[in-house]
Amino acid sequence: MDISKIHTSDAMRIAVLDDDPAQLGYLVHALARNLDMGDEFVSCRPFSQGEALRRSLRQETYDLLVLDWNVPDLDGVELLNWLRNFQKSDVPVIMLTSRSSERDVEAALRIGADDYVVKPFRDLELCARVRRLMIRRPLATTIKADRFGDWKFDHPNLCVHRTQTDGSALSISLTDREFRLALALFRHMGQPVSRAYLLEALGVQSEELPSRALDSHIYRLRNKLGLHSASGLRLQTVYGRGYRLVRVEPSAQSSGDGDDFDGGVNVRNSS
Repeated sequence: MDISKIHTSDAMRIAVLDDDPAQLGYLVHALARNLDMGDEFVSCRPFSQGEALRRSLRQETYDLLVLDWNVPDLDGVELLNWLRNFQKSDVPVIMLTSRSSERDVEAALRIGADDYVVKPFRDLELCARVRRLMIRRPLATTIKADRFGDWKFDHPNLCVHRTQTDGSALSISLTDREFRLALALFRHMGQPVSRAYLLEALGVQSEELPSRALDSHIYRLRNKLGLHSASGLRLQTVYGRGYRLVRVEPSAQSSGDGDDFDGGVNVRNSS
């Protein structure tokens, strides 16, 4: 099954788990057809097996998960428990299931589900619940203001403005691709961002852009924005996954040697 997309300027990736092929196909197309996220295009990736989604979650970045409870190999609640207690992930999760007892709803919410929808679902209601979670996510207020601490993103001029320690403002001009990459990294501050997610932020598929080409974009972006320890931010390579932008405490700041992916920090993913 192909990934369904609505193309605008930014990407929102949703993973959908359901072992019923007809239901899975309908759900993906319902989200793609009815979900309006303004300037963000929506990419829905379908999964019919819980283990397949868990393997993907170890490597990929998603903005929201829609999980069916009754999946034979690894059900939605088991996957949710793994996410919250072992991965320590706070990605928004909607349980979408035919199980409607009060006890089931309470169990899923207690484990960490953000919302619970009983099948058969209504398309527009489900999309409204997805939008609500996206608007209320912790990053939402930061994204709306396009400001991340001392860094402010200027969309019309493709510039990033940084307030320096002496109070002066530094304006850095970026290419369109560099601007998109920077925004994706800042919006997921402290979290690993997969290569596939960054490529979708550029509006391309992984086969359309060689691996080293993405590394080159990241390298130039790191140098332009000065993402070294001395700036208070460090751009790391996450082994086997992608990149992570992290804040650096003043006591841990150094000259910036060894911060980037080109001979520097490689952070291995834990399972």
